[in-house]
Amino acid sequence: MNEHPNIVKETLMTIINKMSESLELYVKNPSKDFTRNRKLPFGDMVKLLISMGGNSIYKELLESQGYNAETATTSAFVQQRDKILPTAFEFLLNEFTKTHQDIKTHRGYRLYRLLVADGSDLHSPTNPFDTDTFFQNHPGEKGYNLLHLNAMYDLCNRLYVDAIVQPGRFENEYKAFVEMTKRSDISGKVIVIADRNYESFNNFAHIENKNWNYLIRVKDLDSNGILSSMPLPQDDEFDVTVTRVLTRVQTNVAKAMPGYHRLAKKSSFDFFGESEFFTISLRVVRIKIDENSYETLITNLDCSEFNPQELKELYRMRWGIETSFRELKYAVGLNNFHAKKKEYIVQEIYSRIIMYNFAEMIISHIIISKPKLKHACKVNFTVAIHICRHFLRSFANVLSSDVDALISKNILPVRPNRKYKRKVKYRSAVSFIYRVA
Repeated sequence: MNEHPNIVKETLMTIINKMSESLELYVKNPSKDFTRNRKLPFGDMVKLLISMGGNSIYKELLESQGYNAETATTSAFVQQRDKILPTAFEFLLNEFTKTHQDIKTHRGYRLYRLLVADGSDLHSPTNPFDTDTFFQNHPGEKGYNLLHLNAMYDLCNRLYVDAIVQPGRFENEYKAFVEMTKRSDISGKVIVIADRNYESFNNFAHIENKNWNYLIRVKDLDSNGILSSMPLPQDDEFDVTVTRVLTRVQTNVAKAMPGYHRLAKKSSFDFFGESEFFTISLRVVRIKIDENSYETLITNLDCSEFNPQELKELYRMRWGIETSFRELKYAVGLNNFHAKKKEYIVQEIYSRIIMYNFAEMIISHIIISKPKLKHACKVNFTVAIHICRHFLRSFANVLSSDVDALISKNILPVRPNRKYKRKVKYRSAVSFIYRVA
């Protein structure tokens, strides 16, 4: 019998129980918070926040406590959650993710771990008084509130390894990327993949300082990006290495140096130190995507190990984080917040990411055996989330074999190379009294 689901659940609960023993690190008022015997102690509150879906607060309480007559009230829930610091869930996410031992890598023999950095805006309930997140296109029009989720995602293991939440008006993906890179304890052979939002000499240098590799798409030749000052071929496709000497100095001696590149005062760069110069070597690869379009990538991967076509395939895999954002928002329920206060919303963002990782750790050990089907199959993630949420909430001893059987029974065909134009439209927040049933 596969005991993996129970092992994952016990691992998560062990970390939560250890946090309960050191409450002073995770609550606002250590001398008072969670010191009395209540219906919703710290551990139950954390588990409830992780397993919440899109229903109203009271329905979530009823389902999590088995429709018991002694179920805690909505007011009690709000009072208890107010005592918990948002950093408690950030800590739990990092500690829980580290416990995943069955690490998968890209093309096993090469042992590269693929990390993707990206960000996504999150609509929060409208609150004009929260000036850090409130936007209004025109005076007199209805405004909206945005938070920005910055994430580092492990492609092969389908896990979020880090996340930073920023107010919409102070969104800074460069800063978040550097912070996530610096504080990561992932070692060994790593490739960080990112899109054009992360085009920065400072980002390249931070990754190299970590002894990691990177593959980052940059603005093409006809733009004002970092390629605009580089001596590059005029061919449609090329693979060249360019050396840049970065500095803020504008002397004639400096300008005469081969590869001289002056950084603007407003651009961040953390590696000058005592020296006024920093030399960096960049491999620039321009690849044809279709009839009339090209992409330009910058990397420090060796050309003898990764040719342009392999780099093209690696960058294509970056789309995995976009798929995970969709699952996080719509399957896990990140679009349905149960609060208006920013600190409560941050609690829920980290909680949903923990729930996503919890489900993926269980799904990773599911074996699908359907040899007669036309297409290869994968787990139906939306159904799997419902099963894992019930499994986490359950007080009874749910058999791991039942969890495995239910998840493996609900599968979908994999149809590769499908492309659809993205449709983006305005979406207002869902009222707290009008939730999905």
